[in-house]
Amino acid sequence: MQNIQSIDHVQRLLAAEGYVCGRPLATVVFLALRLGRPIFLEGEAGVGKTEIAKALSSALGRSLIRLQCYEGLDASSAVYEWNFAAQMVAIRTAEASGGTDRGALQEELFGPDYLVERPLLKAMQPDPAGAPVLLIDELDRTDEPFEAFLLEALSDFQVTIPEIGTIKAPQPPIVIVTSNRTREVHDALKRRCLYHWVDYPDFDREMAILQARAPEAAESLSREVVAFVQRLRTEDLFKKPGVAETIDWAKCLLALDVLTLSPEVIADTLGAVLKYQDDIAKLQGSEAKRLLDEARASLEPA
Repeated sequence: MQNIQSIDHVQRLLAAEGYVCGRPLATVVFLALRLGRPIFLEGEAGVGKTEIAKALSSALGRSLIRLQCYEGLDASSAVYEWNFAAQMVAIRTAEASGGTDRGALQEELFGPDYLVERPLLKAMQPDPAGAPVLLIDELDRTDEPFEAFLLEALSDFQVTIPEIGTIKAPQPPIVIVTSNRTREVHDALKRRCLYHWVDYPDFDREMAILQARAPEAAESLSREVVAFVQRLRTEDLFKKPGVAETIDWAKCLLALDVLTLSPEVIADTLGAVLKYQDDIAKLQGSEAKRLLDEARASLEPA
């Protein structure tokens, strides 16, 4: 791993990967790397929580291991499972050959050759490149029993497989936990981590992000896109657009060879920036023009 020298160094490394990072978040990343602490990132969907794990793994030259959380996720699904199909083939082959040592067969069946590693177990295995970046994405989608298990796993960086024993990480992974805050995550888990709320960026930072992720877009179009999205976020919407939607929209406009926004273009491409019909319906007719006029007015010199 590169020797992380300062908070500014973190910002430069992430910027080289196309991730424009504010100083507060860069400080959390720097401290997490120095102290070996997990990072807990909360914020609305699409503000860059997942992307920082990708950028960090690339910047440090580490593997990225992602555990995508969902309702009903349990410890076994996150850690390991046995390849039952391969085990059954091995059992039938042994029975057909006859004279099988049952004890040796059982030891073989529950050995490394038949073990399917899931994200948490993979993150605790030795890696020549160094400890990986473990992304535990959207933890708020799981339930409390999994949280309790994860709390123990992150405390000791080890897991237990009954048939094999305890496996401990030779070097703790770099852990990033994200939450869209659809429910509150227990304080006990948050206390294990360095916490940061990832908010929507201001105009200047969102412009920098868009220029980094869609550099082929003309500055004038980028300014209009960012100003319009920033204005959209002040409206009463079911789901406000995140930075991811800003980038997607700009790329859609580029694909259509759009040079400047118009109410007609906005109406045709709203599906790239808004994801609910009720929100799209609010921008029909004169509403799109009103917001565009307000966005352009905000770009004029004071």
